Amino acid sequence: MKPIYGSYNECKTIPVYYPPQYQPQQPGIESIMIPRPVSENPAYAGSGKLRDKVAIITGGDSGIGRAVAYAFAKEGADIVVVYYNEHGDAQETSARINQLGRRCLTLAGDIGEESFCGHVVEMTNRTFGRIDCLVNNAAVQFYQESIENITREQLERTFRTNIFAMFYLTKAALPYLKPGSTIINTSSETANIGFKGMIDYSTTKGAINTFTRSLSVSLIDRGIRVNAVAPGRTWTPLQPASLPPQLYMSAGFDHPMRRDAQPWEIAPAYVYLASGDSTYVMGQVIHVNGGSVFGQ
Repeated sequence: MKPIYGSYNECKTIPVYYPPQYQPQQPGIESIMIPRPVSENPAYAGSGKLRDKVAIITGGDSGIGRAVAYAFAKEGADIVVVYYNEHGDAQETSARINQLGRRCLTLAGDIGEESFCGHVVEMTNRTFGRIDCLVNNAAVQFYQESIENITREQLERTFRTNIFAMFYLTKAALPYLKPGSTIINTSSETANIGFKGMIDYSTTKGAINTFTRSLSVSLIDRGIRVNAVAPGRTWTPLQPASLPPQLYMSAGFDHPMRRDAQPWEIAPAYVYLASGDSTYVMGQVIHVNGGSVFGQ
C-alpha cells in the first residue's frame, strides 16, 4: 500500500500512513525505509548562526541526528557524525554535508563503551582543533509487552547507549569546551507520559531530563549551557527496527496534528539551543511533539 499524505497545505507532502515493514536489527537502516524519512527542509537556508563551529552529533547518520547535522551545516558548522555500524547511511549524510560546503568526520563504534567516547573526542580535536557543541542524540529502544520480558542484557544495553554514553561523552569533551559551548541532549515525550511497551527506554529518557537539569547547574559557571529536546514520535529508523507495525502504521492519527513528525521538523530546536539565540536558556527541555499524547 502506498503511503497516504496529509491534506493540509503545510504538510501535503508529509506521509501520515506508513506501510508495514520490519528491520531485524538495531540501529535500523534509513536507506531501506518506505517512505524515506525527510531529513532536510529545502526551504531552510541558514544564516550563519553556527559559523565555523564544530559539533559532535551521536546518531548523526540518520533520523533526527541526520536532520540536525544538515541544519547545523547550513548554519556554518563542521560536523562529527558518530554512529554504530550503519555505514551506508553515514556516508550519505557525510556526502550531503560536504555538498553544503562543510567538513564532516564520521566515526563508527559503540558509545556505550567509555573508551570509544574518548576516541570520538580525541579524533574531533585532532581533526578540527576545537569542540563547540555536543549533541547526545543516539538511542536504542526495544518493544516489550511486559516488564517480565525485559532481560538484564536488554536493560543494560538500553541504559549504556541512552544515558551512560552521555556521561562518558560529556566527561571526555569537557576539557575542550569553552565559555559559550553547548550540550544538547535528546530526551522524549515518553519521559513525561510513559510508554507501557518501552519501560526501560522511557526510564532512560526520564534520567536524561534530570541529567540535563543537574548538569546545566553544574556547568553554567564555566559558561557552558546544557539543554534538551524532547521529540514526539518521529519517522526514523528506530520505528521499523523496534515497533510492531500496528503501532507505527497510523500512529499519528490520534494526535492533534493527525500525523507523526519528520526529522527536519525537530532539527530547528537544536539550532536554537546551539546558537546565540538561546544565551539565557539553561536546563530546559523543549518539547517538539505536535501535541501528541500516547501511552501504548
